[in-house]
Amino acid sequence: MVIFFHILIDFNFFNIYKINVFSGVLLPIAYAVATTFLLLVGLSLTLNFSRIKNVLTKKDAYVRILLNGLKIFGIGLLVTLATWLYLGEGFIIFGVLHCIGISIIFSIPFLKFRVQNLVLGSVFIFLGLFLKTFTVDFYWLAWLGFRPTTFYTVDYYPLLPWFGVVLIGIFLGNSLYPEGKRRYAVKDRSKVKVVRFFCFLGRHTLIVYLIHQPIIVGILHLLFPGISIF
Repeated sequence: MVIFFHILIDFNFFNIYKINVFSGVLLPIAYAVATTFLLLVGLSLTLNFSRIKNVLTKKDAYVRILLNGLKIFGIGLLVTLATWLYLGEGFIIFGVLHCIGISIIFSIPFLKFRVQNLVLGSVFIFLGLFLKTFTVDFYWLAWLGFRPTTFYTVDYYPLLPWFGVVLIGIFLGNSLYPEGKRRYAVKDRSKVKVVRFFCFLGRHTLIVYLIHQPIIVGILHLLFPGISIF
């Protein structure tokens, strides 16, 4: 879904085909992509925590999650630098990787809860939607969801509302996979080629996320030599 959505964005960005992906019939797709992505972040956190807490002390398990969050946030900072060099105006300040990294860190106290995450996540989503209704004249809380008046970036996922989505993902993980064990039976489809392909993507999500855009841009340049990618 992310790759498909970014292809549409690139078509618009390089003036290959003008399409507004954030309005009309495509707007639900944009929200579905982001919501699914961050729900799976929360759900995956519960599975990871259930696995490592059985082989590590609770403190070491939390430290590992903390380091993982810092790693993803650090990669987000590299994306900020790369987009600043490549795009200039509109470079990514607090995009999805920044949001995921900080959300992983902030999620540590909530990993043991279930219904509380559903309630708190819903509150955070409501607050985020409320913050979208007005702008401010400062930048230092843009990461939280206070959108500056002249703010423009090509990728923006503030903690409000998106950390709320991650918390609901944790609720789903603890509900559907208590202690990391599936509560319902699913027929084994792991040998089906299509399933194996998506499993591969799932196991290498971060790498796929980092390399897919350069690959897409390169392919578009080959298909449409007239576009300027620099």
